[in-house]
Amino acid sequence: MTTYKTYYGTHEGQMLGVAPTHRKIHFETVDVMPVRNGKITDHWGVGNLLSLMQQIGGWIPPAPQLQQK
Repeated sequence: MTTYKTYYGTHEGQMLGVAPTHRKIHFETVDVMPVRNGKITDHWGVGNLLSLMQQIGGWIPPAPQLQQK
């Protein structure tokens, strides 16, 4: 089973080192959950935290540069 969701809320508590901004926020997630015999057997999830941090003014360090061989 795979799901795609958008969460909506207000930034009211500390998040990844950023103090509450009281801004309205939203971010997307994708979840994959294998099902066997009608039961979820595992879970993998990915959330768009870059989008969330941009909305609350969090600092994101630049990605490291890949070295050419």
